[in-house]
Amino acid sequence: MSKAISKDLVGLTFEPVSFSWSAKDVMLYAVGVGAKPEGELEFVFEGKGPKVLPTYAVIPGMFSMGGLISNVDINLAMLLHGEQSITLHREIPPEDKVKITGRVAEVWDKGKAAVIGCEGIVEDDKGLLLTAKATLFIRGAGGFGGERGPSTADLNKPPERKPDVVIEDVTRPEQGAIYRLSGDPNPIHIDPDFARMAGFEKPFVHGLCTYGFAGRAIIKGLCVGDVTRFRHFEARFADQVYFGDTIVTKMWKVADGEAIVQCETQKGNVVLSQAKARYLP
Repeated sequence: MSKAISKDLVGLTFEPVSFSWSAKDVMLYAVGVGAKPEGELEFVFEGKGPKVLPTYAVIPGMFSMGGLISNVDINLAMLLHGEQSITLHREIPPEDKVKITGRVAEVWDKGKAAVIGCEGIVEDDKGLLLTAKATLFIRGAGGFGGERGPSTADLNKPPERKPDVVIEDVTRPEQGAIYRLSGDPNPIHIDPDFARMAGFEKPFVHGLCTYGFAGRAIIKGLCVGDVTRFRHFEARFADQVYFGDTIVTKMWKVADGEAIVQCETQKGNVVLSQAKARYLP
């Protein structure tokens, strides 16, 4: 029997699950988040690696939420991805077998919605590989009597100056159709009827796909193309990106190996906010 959403979920740990990936999987993911042969050949061609984009961490990380979906009463049509963070403890290999342990880290009552934070610990035979945390926003599920949680209005606010780095990239009409093949099959991102039923004008880019576009920009703009320098990326999904939109990733260096990040569309709409990257300078 599924558990109701409540503060009592905090600390709930799910049975570890096994997961593996191949070079083909990481190359498919790279194409799904916009990587191209020109300039990024090592991510999309096995003859040059393949190297693994650090944001691939969200794919095994996502499996940490499997226990949440199957054990907690959640209406998937009302679920939105609120925030995402990843921390890499070492470079992700192009092929691996891992154990993923998921746990509920936080539950907040926002009145009209519930917010659930789920953390995933990913380990392989060499030990801890990465940590991923996703915050889920479930519309209509609030009002259960829990705390609202801390205010994050000023978290990772961009400085009032021009960004140090700006990188633009265009999403393709088929971006969602490709990205979903990496394991995020929510029909809201491909089926117009389902999207309208959920209250949206039309299908839109997966938040984690936008996150991957931003991760590629961080590698180019802050890590000079070296994935081993990438350490951590956290962001809030602030608005939808529609297929064909341009994602403009702005980066402000605020400390040694630390930058505030914000993504906008070509229309100026902020789509990733409260974001921060940490990297080896």
